[in-house]
Amino acid sequence: MNKKQIAILGSTGSIGTQALEVIAAHPDKFEVYAITANNSVELLIEQAVRFQPEMVIIANEQYYAYIKKALENYPIKVYAGVKAICEMVELPSVDVVLTAMVGYAGLLPTIHAVKAGKRIALANKETLVVAGEIICDLAQQYRSAIIPVDSEHSAIFQCLIGEQNASVEKIILTASGGPFRQKTYDELRQVSTRDALKHPNWEMGAKITIDSASLMNKGFEVIEAKWLFGLKPSQIEVLIHPQSIIHSMVQFVDGSVKAQIGLPDMKLPIQYAFAFPQRIENNYPRLDFTQYARFDFQQPDTSKFRNLAFAYDAMEKGGTMPCVLNAANEVVVAAFLEEKIGFLRMSDIIEKTMQTASWIAKPTYEDYVLADKQARELTLAQF
Repeated sequence: MNKKQIAILGSTGSIGTQALEVIAAHPDKFEVYAITANNSVELLIEQAVRFQPEMVIIANEQYYAYIKKALENYPIKVYAGVKAICEMVELPSVDVVLTAMVGYAGLLPTIHAVKAGKRIALANKETLVVAGEIICDLAQQYRSAIIPVDSEHSAIFQCLIGEQNASVEKIILTASGGPFRQKTYDELRQVSTRDALKHPNWEMGAKITIDSASLMNKGFEVIEAKWLFGLKPSQIEVLIHPQSIIHSMVQFVDGSVKAQIGLPDMKLPIQYAFAFPQRIENNYPRLDFTQYARFDFQQPDTSKFRNLAFAYDAMEKGGTMPCVLNAANEVVVAAFLEEKIGFLRMSDIIEKTMQTASWIAKPTYEDYVLADKQARELTLAQF
């Protein structure tokens, strides 16, 4: 079997670094064709030296000369800018594109990869949150397979193999509840950025960790699930499952429920997306059921974690509203990480942006670009 050539968009982030671990563990099956990053220059150079990809691309063009110099003694092509990333994912040599860029930045390269008919290992949920209708239409038109990498969506995907879509009654996305699951609303007023970055079960980047603490990450996953699996909002349920062992479930029209279960390790869904439809061996720790005497479940409290409710609202309204939600969230999370605003203030600002932003029911790509820009401006004006 020829080695699959993998392009990793966002190789220096949490998903990207774990994807490189998966590739390193299976050198007979996968090979790094290209890696990209935005600002993490030193780590990108380190990865390039170790994995010797065909090309390295730095999105932030001011670092191009530095990286070019650092890699001048290696047979690696170095490019810079978003345009270079978009051109790279279209190359015939690329078999799989892992979209692990953070936030809205992943949208345009994903569109180019889909139009090139590539397999997309989708870890950038914002792509479907912002422009799910466009992405899904293009994927069908260009026969591009989208394999989800999020643990929850990978779980649903695995549960649906061999099943008919019409037999699905609902899906149940599980959530750990984050570090603040048991805190009261008043206690949430006092939480710090440092507190929010302490996720109980998963090792993730700063932005997604904050999204997990506010349940915005779960809200985005709800919207993503709608597009990935062709579901109505009423068919998507969220349950808090603190152990993070049941990654998600599907309930069928006959009342049967399928669940995908495993230890919380993102390398598993990454490997699955790369190798699908095969399952390949690994030496990752195995689940010992005797260590988990109970599985707990509870309904999410949307009076405390309003972002989840906002996501359902945005999904119901459709059009550019999910794009507005995502843009506002990216701005407030950045401000929270810089300790400019408090934890609860993030939701207040997002709500006002959603109330005041323009809305287009049937947007084009250009409409999404303008909606994103306007939402960011409206959000920043509230600081």
